[in-house]
Amino acid sequence: MNNTSSIIVFSLSGFNATVNYRVTLFSLTVLTYCVILVLNVSLILTIILDKNLHEPMYICLCNLFINELYGTAGFFPKFAFDLLSDVHVISYVGCLLQIFVIYSYVNVGYTVLALMAYDRYVAICRPLEYHSVMSLRRTAVLVALSWLVPLCSKLIVVTLTTRLKLCGSHIEKIYCENWAVVKLACGSTKANDIFGLFFISFYIGHVLFILVSYVQVVKSALKSREGRRKFTQTCVPHLLCLLNVTAALLFDLMYSRYGSASVPQSVKNFMAIQFLLIPPILNPIIYGLILTKIRGKVNSLCMMVGERFKLGLRV
Repeated sequence: MNNTSSIIVFSLSGFNATVNYRVTLFSLTVLTYCVILVLNVSLILTIILDKNLHEPMYICLCNLFINELYGTAGFFPKFAFDLLSDVHVISYVGCLLQIFVIYSYVNVGYTVLALMAYDRYVAICRPLEYHSVMSLRRTAVLVALSWLVPLCSKLIVVTLTTRLKLCGSHIEKIYCENWAVVKLACGSTKANDIFGLFFISFYIGHVLFILVSYVQVVKSALKSREGRRKFTQTCVPHLLCLLNVTAALLFDLMYSRYGSASVPQSVKNFMAIQFLLIPPILNPIIYGLILTKIRGKVNSLCMMVGERFKLGLRV
């Protein structure tokens, strides 16, 4: 295979460890994906339908939940189909599309978290300027950029990958990953390495920005009881969410580059999908339980649905 045009499909060897448990894993996968859909869609609808939640922080949260749906849609349907299939392959174009969706999902998540950190910084450290700094128009622009920049950056990454000459089509994972495809290249991958390091540094900058913002927030919050209350109610869930996403992503990132070949394939698979499995479930739970406004609205919505269901049964 001398060039990319000869690569029609990639084989995914990660599914070799799932053959004996395919029905069980398929059932768990469908159940997990349904839970993800219900949790995230419920909170998205709660925020959209309630005008009292049309504030910068909740608009950012809504985009975070939309991003969870976007990212998991790039993985779970294909994964569930492959679990019941005897042949575990993905087309060249499908592989690149999956890389684009999953990688942009991660980057959008970090960008939205950085935007939320800035929102909390202004709310707690500069409360008198909050409504002028975080106006709805400016929030809309920042949210749009939080999607456009990651999508454009991942488009560049995928475009560079399409220019590589590949000498193989075997991917040792259960989904397509850019690093796994780059390792199949016959020639130089210097451009991919340079841009990869640039984008990694760019998003490490996001993490540093979030940390610096919260150092300032903590300093300001300690000065008053109201500041401490705001920090506990709105910042703690955000920090838990950041820790959740970062820990899950680091597991996959570190293993992809430094993982041992002696690790069982089932363990490799679990480590590879943590960031697609844990954050989409825990993030809506964290925010839904801790943020009082959202918790109250969700409870009201559930009670209303329950009452209508009871009325339907009586009829």
